[in-house]
Amino acid sequence: MAKSLIEMLPEVVASGKKELEKILGRAESDNKMLLQTNEYVLPTRDKTGLFTGQIREWESGAWFNRLIHGDNLFAMQALLTGDKATGLPSMRGKIDLIYIDPPFDSKADYRTKITLPGGDIEQKPSVIEQFAYSDTWADGTISYLKMLYPRLCLMKELLSEQGSIYVHCDWHAGHYLKVIMDDIFGKSNFVNEIVWQRTGAQNNAGAFGVNNDLIMFYGKNSSRIWNEIFTEYTDEHLEEYFKKDKNGRWYRLNNPTGQGEQNHLRDFGRGLIPPPRGRHWSISQEQIDKWKEEDRIVFTKNGYPFIKKYVEELDGISLQTIWTDCIPPRKSKELVNYATQKPEKLLERIIKASSNENSIVADFFGGSGTTAAVAEKLGRRWIISDIGKPATMIMRKRFIDIPECKPFLYHAIGDYSREAFLSDKQYKRVSDLAKVVMGLYGAIGFDSEDAPANLGQLRNTSTLVYVDSPNKVTNSATIKKAMELRESFMGGWKKVIILGWNFSFDIGDKLADLDKSEIEVLVIPPDLLDLLRKKDYKDLIDSNKVRFSSLQYLTVKTPTVSKASDPDKEKLTVELDNYVLLSPDALPLDEKDKETVQKVMAEKPLDLLEYWSVDPDYDGQTFRSVWQDYRENTENNDDPLRVMHSAVIIVPKVTGVRKICVKAVDVFGFESQTITEI
Repeated sequence: MAKSLIEMLPEVVASGKKELEKILGRAESDNKMLLQTNEYVLPTRDKTGLFTGQIREWESGAWFNRLIHGDNLFAMQALLTGDKATGLPSMRGKIDLIYIDPPFDSKADYRTKITLPGGDIEQKPSVIEQFAYSDTWADGTISYLKMLYPRLCLMKELLSEQGSIYVHCDWHAGHYLKVIMDDIFGKSNFVNEIVWQRTGAQNNAGAFGVNNDLIMFYGKNSSRIWNEIFTEYTDEHLEEYFKKDKNGRWYRLNNPTGQGEQNHLRDFGRGLIPPPRGRHWSISQEQIDKWKEEDRIVFTKNGYPFIKKYVEELDGISLQTIWTDCIPPRKSKELVNYATQKPEKLLERIIKASSNENSIVADFFGGSGTTAAVAEKLGRRWIISDIGKPATMIMRKRFIDIPECKPFLYHAIGDYSREAFLSDKQYKRVSDLAKVVMGLYGAIGFDSEDAPANLGQLRNTSTLVYVDSPNKVTNSATIKKAMELRESFMGGWKKVIILGWNFSFDIGDKLADLDKSEIEVLVIPPDLLDLLRKKDYKDLIDSNKVRFSSLQYLTVKTPTVSKASDPDKEKLTVELDNYVLLSPDALPLDEKDKETVQKVMAEKPLDLLEYWSVDPDYDGQTFRSVWQDYRENTENNDDPLRVMHSAVIIVPKVTGVRKICVKAVDVFGFESQTITEI
C-alpha cells in the first residue's frame, strides 16, 4: 500500500535538511556559487543621456537592486556567499521581507505568447524550465514540498532578525505547507493564514466555487517589523457603528480613558470628575477645553463623558485575515501580459505591513515582478529572481518603465551548465562527459593514448571536433587553441568544430573575421545533463533528439559622432545592422511557428529583437546600460512590435578611443553582444 502524504513528510524534512547542509557547506568552501552581472541598468526614460552620478555610485560600492535570472536555489546560494571581487556583500540576515508565489498548478501551461509582425507564435518553456516544472510535480504534492523545503530553509538564513516571510499557495498544498513551515520557522512564529479572494464567483460542478488562495505569514521571531494596516469604513459599518451629527457628519463615541490607575481629575463641563477605578484620563485638560468649545463631549445617563470622533479623523478598520478587496483588475496600466500576475494592491499591503522604508524586500519566484515594482515605488530596496527567461525580460522592461526607477543590476547564475555538472552524480570527470557529448554529435574519439579526451573526428570526414568543458567559458582563447589544433594535430584538418556550453558575450565578434569553412562553433543543449539523468545515452542517440545549434550574433553599423549643444559633450549615434538567430530547430517552438520565425529571419531579422541597450564607454568588464529600447516602448516610436534601429545618446567627450558595447535580447531570451571602437 502506498504511503500517505503524512507518512512521507519526514522524508521531505530529512532530504531537505541534507540538501541544506550540502549547500551551506559549499558556501564556506572555495567552490562558491557566484552571480554573473550581465547588465548594470541605468533607466533613461527620455533616452537622452547619461546618469554620471549613478555611475560613480557603482564605483563606490553603493547598494543596487538586483534582478536575477536562474534557479532560485542557485541564486540564494550566491546571495548567502556574496562576492568581494564585485563588491556584492553576503545577504545572510539582511532581508526584512520575503514574499514568494511558487507555481502550484501541476497542469499549468507555461507557454508564452509572442506577437511578431508576421503573426503570433507560442514559445514553450526552455528545457531547463520544463525540467524544473516537471520535477516540481513529478510525484504530485510530495515533490512540490521537497522542492520548497531547502529553499524555505535558505530564505530563513537570508531573513533578518526583524524579518517576515509570506508564502502564497492554494488548496493543493496549503495545509501541508503549513506543517513544513512550522518545522522550519517554528510554530510559535506563525502569525496568520491570510485568505485572499483572487477572483469573482466561480462555478464548480458538484462543489462550492473556489475563488481564493492562501498566504502563510511567519516571522523570523517575535521582533519582526509590524506596521498596522487599515481599510476604509464600508457603508454597512458606518450604519452599524457610527451616528450622524446635525450637520450630517459620521462620528462614533470614544472612551477618553486608558488602562492604569492615576488619581487626577478633569473638567468636561460638569465640574471635576475622577476617572473610573483602575483607569486614568488619557487626555489633557487643554484638549478637553478645546473639545468643549467644539461641542464634541457627550455624557451618558450616569454622567460619564465620551468624545465624538469623526470618521475622517480615524484610521479605518484594522485589517483582518480575509482580503476581498484586492481582486486582480481586468484592465489596468499595471498589467504586463503575464498569466499569474498579482495585483499591486495585494503586494503594497504586505510590503507596508512588514517592512520599513529602505528595508530589503525579496521575491524568489518573481513572475511578473510585482513585488519589486511595488517595493521600488514604496522606497524599499529589492532582490527578485525567476528561472523563466520570459519573466525576467518582462520584469526588466517593467522596472525601466517606473518613473524615477533607481539603477539595478541584472544577474545570471554564473555558468548554469557548470553548476549542473558539479551537482551531477553520473559524470564525475569532464573527460567522460566529453566522450558522451562527442558521441551524441556523431563524432568518434581517437585511439591514441596521447590524444586529448575532448578531441574527436566526424566519421568519414577531415573535420576535427573539440568539446569544451562545462566548467569553462568558450572564448577567444578557445578559438585560438582550436585553430592551432586544426593546423597541427595529427597532420592537420580541413575544419574544426567547437562544441561549447557557456560562451563569452563577444564570441560572435571573434568569429566574424574567420573563414567559416575552417571553423564553426555550436551550442551544446543546456538541458543535456538533465536529459541524460532521465534517458539512456543510447536512446538519445537513436531518437536523434539532441540538437546542437549555431550561435546567434548581432552586428551594428559603424557608430558616428557629431557635435552637441554642450561643448563638453558630443552626440553618439549607434545603429543596428543585422541579427542572426541560432538554428530554428533549436528554438522551443512547434513546427508551424518555426516557419513564421524563419520568414521573419529571412526578411526582417531585427524584428526578432525584444530589447537592446548601449554602453557608450565600455570598460571591458561591467556593461553599463545607459540607453534602452524595447518592444511596446511607444515613447520612442509608435510601433509596439518593433524596437528602434538607432540610438542617439549625448555623451561626455573623450580623447582617444571610445569603446561602445551593444547588447541585444531576442524574443526567445537569447542574448548577444558586440563591441565597436571608434
